[in-house]
Amino acid sequence: MPQKIVCTNKKAHHLYNIEETYEAGIQLLGCEVKSLRQGRANLNDSFARVVNGEVFLYNLHISPYPHSREAQNIDPTRTRKLLLRKSEIKRLAGKVQEKGYTLIPLKIYFNERGLAKVELALAKGKKVYDRREEIKRRDLERELKRKFKIK
Repeated sequence: MPQKIVCTNKKAHHLYNIEETYEAGIQLLGCEVKSLRQGRANLNDSFARVVNGEVFLYNLHISPYPHSREAQNIDPTRTRKLLLRKSEIKRLAGKVQEKGYTLIPLKIYFNERGLAKVELALAKGKKVYDRREEIKRRDLERELKRKFKIK
């Protein structure tokens, strides 16, 4: 059974240069897992931080599961702990302290065993002129493909 993607961060590749990716588990409640299985999550504006040797995910919005009583009392954007190996956390902590690096979730999915995972990226923010250059380059490539396709 292949992985089932719940949601992706579409803006991440546009706004950041992705350097490395990591797979992390998420500490969730039962009603949150059910809600994720229905695809009710949003990664926009979410980010991760290393705090006291642990990694936490902020601003991940998981809508409350409608058929659960306990879901009514849970904040949909609460901080969630990410589960990584200690060596990975140390490496991330060192990299994030360097200027310009940040941790961005790229996608949330269920792996083959049915566990919820987050693909976390160590990324560096792009400047506005970098983004403009990338758009120009993409447009030129598209034009060249059209010209060669016609002839």
